[in-house]
Amino acid sequence: MRRVPLALLLVLPLPLCAQQADDYAAMLSYLNHSRIDGRALSGADGAMTVNMAAGDLNLQANLLGIANGDNAHINIEARQRHAGNRVRADGALDASASIGGQAFNGARGVAMINQASGTGNATLNVVTATLAQQGIRETNDEALAASGALASAGGQGTANSGRSAGTRSVAVEDTALEGFDGVLQLNQIAGTGNVTANQLGISVQSTP
Repeated sequence: MRRVPLALLLVLPLPLCAQQADDYAAMLSYLNHSRIDGRALSGADGAMTVNMAAGDLNLQANLLGIANGDNAHINIEARQRHAGNRVRADGALDASASIGGQAFNGARGVAMINQASGTGNATLNVVTATLAQQGIRETNDEALAASGALASAGGQGTANSGRSAGTRSVAVEDTALEGFDGVLQLNQIAGTGNVTANQLGISVQSTP
């Protein structure tokens, strides 16, 4: 009886680190979309703060201060900064941030919304409101700049300096925010390494 030699084929798995990198990139690609929809916060009354981050290495903050008194005063100090992060810039990046449906319809008060889809972004909303006996004071650009609110996405490194392909979009659909009454601060980002900030200071004399 003649023996037929057997061929042995070995299929070696990818290194664990390579598998994890591929899975991580696929996960980020799938998660790079944020959306506020339906009747989210419709009819809400008061302070509404929303932070939505889809992706990696995103910084977000909503800061609200209210003071009432004879000598009321508010000072908000905020710092956001990336440093030493390794951001991948190769491959396609499809990212979107949107508000639709009847979200925030009929709501009133202060709404502070951050939506970031992508990598290495920084968004910040700041509102200060003072009700005091000191009278109405005007807040100029220099005073706002000196208040200490700062957003910065600088300082992170990139694994590849090439520009990522893909489609980025931000949107507020015409059915959303209908009938909203009050202060609205909105940051929407789809992409990489972006910085946006909103800051509002209000000072009102109280009734004797």
